[in-house]
Amino acid sequence: MTQAAAPRPPERVIEVEDLVSFYGPRQILRGVSVEVVEGEIMVIMGGSGSGKSTLLRHLMALEWPTSGTVRLLGRDLAALSAREMFELRKKIGVAFQGGALFSSMTVGENIMLPLHEHTELDPTTMRIMARLKLEVVDLAGFEDLMPSELSGGMIKRAAMARAIIMDPKILFCDEPSAGLDPVVASAIDDLILRLRDAVGMSVVVVTHELESAFKIADRITVLDKGETLFIGTVEELRNHPSERIQNLLNRRAEDEAVDADAYMRRLTGVEVSGAARL
Repeated sequence: MTQAAAPRPPERVIEVEDLVSFYGPRQILRGVSVEVVEGEIMVIMGGSGSGKSTLLRHLMALEWPTSGTVRLLGRDLAALSAREMFELRKKIGVAFQGGALFSSMTVGENIMLPLHEHTELDPTTMRIMARLKLEVVDLAGFEDLMPSELSGGMIKRAAMARAIIMDPKILFCDEPSAGLDPVVASAIDDLILRLRDAVGMSVVVVTHELESAFKIADRITVLDKGETLFIGTVEELRNHPSERIQNLLNRRAEDEAVDADAYMRRLTGVEVSGAARL
């Protein structure tokens, strides 16, 4: 009797190691490390200025590290040629925060845009593929409308359809439920779960919406002041003993000790000596 083969462990589709990033003299990321495996929904959270949007830009190869490495689908982004990067980007979908639909194009034309840029398919095939993706996001029959004729939630769904038109291996979503009412936001969450289950893609979501994060995440990465504060499951996050994490979850402001000298330096740009304080 033959023994069944052990199930193959999921592959790592994103690997970030000791990522350091600066904007000019200001350091944003301080040695961030995180991994995402195939079929996983990873949510990135953190307060304002924590570095979550900067991390997302590095994952999408829109920013380059000061040090550290970012690998997508086994490829080190810093080592890729322009042609190799072009090919890799065909396997990545991005749903931007505001939808980023072109106002001069119809919904269908917006969704077909990646096909025009990256394939040589005939127009009929492109239209069929666009309609299929509109079916997936519950926008069947809306391909001839202009973005100005859509509601906020419909714009988000249309942006999702464009992001998945080429069946990417990885989908990046920037604040997918921001600015939406709770019912529509919940529908966007359901759509993300459905896409992951139907297509098997890995999804990285940046959000500050706790309810959304807890609903969709397999794991959550919490950034704080450019550092990785936590990586784990929703349950592990809820029960984490860290006061900083609990303050984030419960929306409690942290009391910050004020250094008088540092405060005066910020205001005046002048070093304050001990004699001057006296």
